[in-house]
Amino acid sequence: MSQPTNSVTITDVQAAQERLLDIAHRTPVLTSRIVDHRTHSQVFFKCENFQRTGAFKFRGAYNALFQLSIAQKQKGVITYSSGNHAQAIALAGKLLDIPATIVMPDDAPAVKQTATRGYGAEVILYNRQETNREKLTQNIARDRTLTLIPPYDHPHVVAGQGTTALELIAEVGHLDLLLVCCGGGGLISGCAIATKALLPDCKNLSH
Repeated sequence: MSQPTNSVTITDVQAAQERLLDIAHRTPVLTSRIVDHRTHSQVFFKCENFQRTGAFKFRGAYNALFQLSIAQKQKGVITYSSGNHAQAIALAGKLLDIPATIVMPDDAPAVKQTATRGYGAEVILYNRQETNREKLTQNIARDRTLTLIPPYDHPHVVAGQGTTALELIAEVGHLDLLLVCCGGGGLISGCAIATKALLPDCKNLSH
């Protein structure tokens, strides 16, 4: 990792946006009169389900892989994921001609396993009841000299995810409140960095 996650700035997010230009989809922003009526406000939905691979994860994955050194790209990358980050790394690897290895639980949805393999990645399955995925992945990375790109705790992943908020703000302007789904924290971190810089009065909440 080239820098600690907590050092990511708006400049990093804006640079990620440039790298993703014409690569990632600029996803639509939709509204609902029913939601507006029930919340007594104006609500905007940033539809990342229309992003490549069906999730925002592609943004961070591509931004991270793009910045690898030539040697790292030649040797390949590895990650662990149940599906969305797996597909994102696999597709980014395909687009950038970087070999990708994905450690996935053997009970991951078959459609996501198939999609990940379909993008050209090697999938290594494990039993989540018996195996620690982080340790397994780290061991494989060490043995094969692969670069580990974790699903969220990585500065380039965080910066890439933050481009979601940049697009939203550019399209709708001022926001009083930004609600962001939170799993590992990569999306909320990147979006918080972007909104704090561009809309300092906007509140960021996760759920």
